[in-house]
Amino acid sequence: MSDFAVSIQHLRKAFGSHRVLEDVTLEVPTGQTFALLGRNGTGKTTMIRTLLGQLPADAGEISVAGCNPATEALELRRRVGYLAEDQSMYGWMTATELCQFLRPFYPCWDTALADRYLARFEIPRHRRIEQLSKGQAVKLGLAVALAHSPRVAILDDPALGLDPVSRKEFNRDLVEHLQADGRTVIYSSHLLAEVEAVADQVAILDRGRIIRQGPTEAIREEVRRMIVPLDLVRRRPAPVGLLDARRIGEQFEIVIDGAACFLNELTAQGHAVRATGMTLDDIFEAFVIGRPDGWSEAAGSAK
Repeated sequence: MSDFAVSIQHLRKAFGSHRVLEDVTLEVPTGQTFALLGRNGTGKTTMIRTLLGQLPADAGEISVAGCNPATEALELRRRVGYLAEDQSMYGWMTATELCQFLRPFYPCWDTALADRYLARFEIPRHRRIEQLSKGQAVKLGLAVALAHSPRVAILDDPALGLDPVSRKEFNRDLVEHLQADGRTVIYSSHLLAEVEAVADQVAILDRGRIIRQGPTEAIREEVRRMIVPLDLVRRRPAPVGLLDARRIGEQFEIVIDGAACFLNELTAQGHAVRATGMTLDDIFEAFVIGRPDGWSEAAGSAK
């Protein structure tokens, strides 16, 4: 069995002249929770729909739970569970009726497991779905997505629209019922504070390209914020890996990927500079809206 539950190689997807995904390559290790981060409109949902076989890829190779989504749709359904941000369910049904309705579509459907999820998530079994709260509806969607024990669970911004407490509760359930079982999870979101607590690895998608990916803790270790003297900015070119730079009085605040190399260089030159850690939210912001040209602008204006 492959070490990767999901493999994407050089994926491209366009709608007419608009390129949504451009040369996307990533691999998701089996048994890990992989967070796909990106602003709205950057291609997250398009990528997920290609993984599910709902959209054909223009180019590239995809394997999900050992299946080619383009040619093995039925087997893919058996191996993958999916929860969309706008999951639609028959509002006139109850939770029990929905489970009974879905059971014939999944040969591996586990009625006892579905019942346990309904109980654990405290979902009213005999209340119409349209009468459930937003949080209850999301948890019901998760329960039916997992009732056939899929190898891979794909969650497309599932906590969108939930209040902060419900989001934390949802992520607690995610940890307890997916990570504890060793399931592979792809979690698309822009609610980064919640993702940070559950993701083993992250990938940042921006303008249709993966601009950074790796283990969550490694990225937090490698991307750092530091304050450097303004005269240093005037004397040297911008360092490799600079993501953001802005002047604060006679100092410069920078965010740099690969901070250890720059710190070692500064230390060797006799500069005492301290690097501080950042949240995943701050790191994401630096990658997608950071202004590394702030360094050269400051250097140029001082000449």
